[in-house]
Amino acid sequence: MKPLYYILFFILCITSVSNAATPDTLRLTLTQVIELARKNSIAAKQAIAVKETKYWQWRTYKSNYQPQLSLTGILPGYSKTYTQVQQPNGTVLFQPIHNDNSSLQLDFSQTITATGGTIYGTTNLQRFDDFDRNNVLYNGVPYAVGFSQPLFQYNSLKWDKRIEPLKYNESKQAFIESQEQIAVTVEGYFFDLLLAQVNQQVAEINLTNTQQILKVAKLKFELGKVSKNEILQLQLELLNAQKAVGVAKRNIQIATLTLRSYMGFDGETNIALIVPEEISRMEVNTEKVLAEAFANRSDAIAFMRRIAEAQRDVAKAKGQTGLTASLTANLGFSNSASNIPDVYKSPQNQQLLQLQFSIPVLDWGRSKSKTKTAEANEQFTVYAVEQDKQTFRQQIITQVTLFNMLKEQIASNAQADSIAGEKYQIARERYVLGDLSITDLSIAFQENDQAKRDFINALRDFWGAYYQLRYLSLYDFEKNKKITY
Repeated sequence: MKPLYYILFFILCITSVSNAATPDTLRLTLTQVIELARKNSIAAKQAIAVKETKYWQWRTYKSNYQPQLSLTGILPGYSKTYTQVQQPNGTVLFQPIHNDNSSLQLDFSQTITATGGTIYGTTNLQRFDDFDRNNVLYNGVPYAVGFSQPLFQYNSLKWDKRIEPLKYNESKQAFIESQEQIAVTVEGYFFDLLLAQVNQQVAEINLTNTQQILKVAKLKFELGKVSKNEILQLQLELLNAQKAVGVAKRNIQIATLTLRSYMGFDGETNIALIVPEEISRMEVNTEKVLAEAFANRSDAIAFMRRIAEAQRDVAKAKGQTGLTASLTANLGFSNSASNIPDVYKSPQNQQLLQLQFSIPVLDWGRSKSKTKTAEANEQFTVYAVEQDKQTFRQQIITQVTLFNMLKEQIASNAQADSIAGEKYQIARERYVLGDLSITDLSIAFQENDQAKRDFINALRDFWGAYYQLRYLSLYDFEKNKKITY
């Protein structure tokens, strides 16, 4: 009977399942999928929009410290109406008014960051036409300079200069984080589809193998070498294999749609993913990752910003309570005439010195309460930031440990996959030769399938940890440099 077994074994081996991609299939690696997502995904476009917004907010802040020059005016200021005019005896008459009151004013100002004050200069010219009396008058300020200084008040310029650069740097690092977060997210979708494709390949191979084994079993049954129970068991295995193929195809459609949607990938081209063969061998240690994380992450900058904002709120509460005052000084020249040249001839000087102040006499503890509230919030912020730092640090330590552990496990899973595949092949041969039961063959089937899935899941965990580590540190440990975009 030995020749018969060799013939049966030959029949079993001649059928193979081709998993090559069709000509219109786009084959993508993990790196290519990530790059496509970073270019085309909605998340990437949103990150760019946020980056632009933060940039122009920064430009707005910077402009507050630059000289400002503005031209304002009323051209024309024509009016024709009746208006009430009170007479010397107290009565009111409605008199016609027909005039044009036009003006132009040029203002220059420069803020002083250290004190919160403002230096300003101005010049203006006004023309008044009285059409009822056919009269024209001019009034103007050839030039005037002044100074306005808040006293004992909150200096927003000083605090903005401390906080706004932190916010801008935080936004720049947040943009880099968004790019790394895209990698973390799309890596999950990549392996969802890759696992679905592997499951389909395994299911199709199992279906074909089960069909061939069933053919062999039927021949052996006719020869009285196997029982009816084995035939029924294989028929059940065949039904399960057909069901598995259907489920795998459905899962591929769902996973493909999800990945395609996130990548912003248009078209109907099929996607076939390539299993990552090369594993990153980068060496990481906790101290290095912590140092880079606290140097690069937006969270680390946010720790400083939050404390600075709490301190600012205390200064604001103190500056808006108690004694507040404002000093204004102005020196210049003004004149009026019937024509423009005379306005600038021998103008009269004008001066202004004014000190305004406000002192709460009885506020029932309102000022003190506001200050104490701000101080309490500052202390709470300090504690919250310290807690967040500890959580941040622990998250990084955990991730480093996980990455190093998963890197060591990849080789074990690859070896297990190889052993399970070899064991399955031997089991097939032994069953054909009548040296193995159907139960043992089914176990070999299951172990082989599970080993392949475990290997893909191990790859998924490893690359997930890899990109999560990049996200947490914003540092490329393979190239030994900070991540920039």
